[in-house]
Amino acid sequence: MYHVGPLRLDLLKRELMCAGRAVPLLPREYRLLEYLMQHEGQVVSRTMLLEAVWDYRLEERTNVIDVHISRLRKKLDETGHAPMIETVRGLGYRLRAPD
Repeated sequence: MYHVGPLRLDLLKRELMCAGRAVPLLPREYRLLEYLMQHEGQVVSRTMLLEAVWDYRLEERTNVIDVHISRLRKKLDETGHAPMIETVRGLGYRLRAPD
C-alpha cells in the first residue's frame, strides 16, 4: 500500500481511496498514479513515464501522458483536496502531499 497525503493506493485490491472515499481509476490511470506514488516528491520525466507505464522504449511525440495526467488530476480534484500532481516545466511531473 502507498500513502501520500489523503491518498491510499491498495496494491492488492488495486483501488484508490482518498480520505476514505473510493476513487475509480482506469487501469492506465492506476499504473500512472502508482508510479507517481512510488516516486513521491521526485520529478519523473515523460520518458520515465512512457517506459514504466506504457512500456515504450523511445520517447515519442505523443500527448498520451498529458491526457492521462489531466484525467487523473480531474478525478483527484473531485475529491475536494488540494492539487497534488505538479507539472515541472521542461522536466516532467511530481506528486506531492498537500502542505
